[in-house]
Amino acid sequence: MKPGVLRLAVPALGALAAEPLYLLVDTAVVGHLGAVQLGALGIGGSLLAQVAAQCNFLAYGTTGRAARRFGAGRRPAAVAEGVQATWLALGLGLLIVLAGQLLAGPACGLLAGGGHAVRSAAERWLRIAVCGAPCILISLAGNGWMRGVQDTRRPLVFVAAANGLSAALCPLLVYVAGWGLTGSAVANVAAQTVGAGLFLRALLAEGVSLRPDRAVVRAQLVVARDLVARTLGMQLCFLTAAAVAARMGTAQIAAHQIVLQLWNFLALVLDSFAIAAQALVGGALGAGDRVRARAVSRLVARYGGGAGLVFAVVLLAGWSVVPALFSSDHSVVAQAHVAWPWFAFMQIPAGVVFALDGVLMGAGDVGFLRTLTIAAALGGFLPMTVLAYVLHWGLGGVWAGLTLFILLRLVGMVWRTRGERWALVGA
Repeated sequence: MKPGVLRLAVPALGALAAEPLYLLVDTAVVGHLGAVQLGALGIGGSLLAQVAAQCNFLAYGTTGRAARRFGAGRRPAAVAEGVQATWLALGLGLLIVLAGQLLAGPACGLLAGGGHAVRSAAERWLRIAVCGAPCILISLAGNGWMRGVQDTRRPLVFVAAANGLSAALCPLLVYVAGWGLTGSAVANVAAQTVGAGLFLRALLAEGVSLRPDRAVVRAQLVVARDLVARTLGMQLCFLTAAAVAARMGTAQIAAHQIVLQLWNFLALVLDSFAIAAQALVGGALGAGDRVRARAVSRLVARYGGGAGLVFAVVLLAGWSVVPALFSSDHSVVAQAHVAWPWFAFMQIPAGVVFALDGVLMGAGDVGFLRTLTIAAALGGFLPMTVLAYVLHWGLGGVWAGLTLFILLRLVGMVWRTRGERWALVGA
């Protein structure tokens, strides 16, 4: 079973890491145009990233449903979940394009504040880049059904090919063609179109019916509702943490940004175990093998906790070195040190939480995940963070609140997976 987890997790990690690595290239290319262009990319890119974040149910929800059918020996039915998810992705994507054209100005203005030049550049970038939204969502749906049939290698190839093309195209359009920031947006859309085309070709090669099925789409929307609520609960925590840190001072928000970006990067590694868990648990339950599903849940929890322990040790060992790599401002580094013990410690429970997230998603127990996440946010994180601000606990109090959020989710998930209600068998 161990090779099975790693066989799925390692390629999944590569696919997860491809996007942030491309964004680093895009940022480096645009950064040489000037501060206005870089600020505009930051604003436009943040807004576009919300599309993928809020529509991630097309990947995670589809994986669990497809995995159950695949485990039951019904590969065509598993792929059919991908067909319906793709129709849903196309419809939502077109609505997002329309909304993006209507709201690009106000949304960019809200984030840019009084910076007219940044707002104008961000709006131009976003109006072009949002045209790739249907392709972004189609790729999410493609990732979902392919993970469900336990194929994480081809999605890695597709994502790497698309982002590799964009990384090569971006400097050519920005500098050689002289398109500036517009070239970055066009390169994004080109990459997303290529990626979606590769996933669509793989879907067509399966030879299943492409006819829309309203009953399946409705069932997927129920899963989507719960996963979107869960995502909003998590984003509420991190947005609130940033808002509180910003009100503490410039050094605090700068240090918070450093620690948060490191957290996001490490989360990618831990999330690869969740993807493997979704496919394996869904497949086991679809085959009627509750014993194997429970065994997978224990194994991925150990993998996640072990990876989190390694990260914690490395972070504590790099306490004086790592923050200094990101800033030469002594006050910023000092504030990063305040948050660092909490950041390092929370890696251990976070590793288990991410893994069990995948277990319960694979089992289709997304309603419980929604309720637990919202309860941990409202009952743990928010009170702790408000106290940190009112009682002047500083940045350490903010990250203590985030750690409490993780710990409450850990307790809930361990309690849930020790029971029987989540492990329902059948396709």
